[in-house]
Amino acid sequence: MRSFTIRKWKGRILASSLTITDVEAGYGSVRVLHGVSITVEDGESVVLLGSNGNGKSTLIKCITGIVRPSAGAITLDVDGVTTDLVGMAPQDIVGLGIAMVPEGRRLFPALSVEENLVLGAFRKEARPMIAENLDFVFETFPRLKERRGQLAGSMSGGEQQMVAVARALMSNPKILLVDEPSVGLAPILVSQMIAKIKELKDQRAMTVLMAEQNFNQAIKIADRGYVIVHGEIAYEGATAEDLSNNDMIKEYYLGA
Repeated sequence: MRSFTIRKWKGRILASSLTITDVEAGYGSVRVLHGVSITVEDGESVVLLGSNGNGKSTLIKCITGIVRPSAGAITLDVDGVTTDLVGMAPQDIVGLGIAMVPEGRRLFPALSVEENLVLGAFRKEARPMIAENLDFVFETFPRLKERRGQLAGSMSGGEQQMVAVARALMSNPKILLVDEPSVGLAPILVSQMIAKIKELKDQRAMTVLMAEQNFNQAIKIADRGYVIVHGEIAYEGATAEDLSNNDMIKEYYLGA
């Protein structure tokens, strides 16, 4: 596979990080997040662990502007420039270089694979590179190249997850958010998809935040991580080993 990087601009390396501070958010009168604070440093793979209903997806939606926090701060740092994301429209956040692979994939089922991918290149900086990025994602996921004209809604769950990841890559993201990639997939497909995300992260030197309830799969990509319980950060592991050795994780995720 050819060398590919998105982390340079005019010969300079771009550094990107995300800081979430004391975020509170919810839906109507129901508060889901209670003072959540996490950081995702440049080049890291950080996992957000928690069972369904504990606030993982809500936090991802806050970062992308789909849900607006009622309190707290979300800041993006790119090459020394800090931007407050709270209150920004989702398309403007995408424009800054944040892409999301949503839970449940959220494809356009009546459009072809290639049409779904091209829509992922909405970001202004990515539009001139559509052909190059298509070549890259087709090289990464050969099955998508074979089925580029097939309607996305007629594909299997694993194939649709490939499209969702590839669509996010089409925007040339600095930070990739992955929300529950294991949902609806067979265990072998989950393992393959996590391995592919790790491979892509290493190839493209991306910063990754992944929300996942499957600890055994999430730990394969984690540099470090957090456990969220009832909308609060219950534990922060400084390394993947810390996560594996934590008593709470052993009890709730590993059956120890």
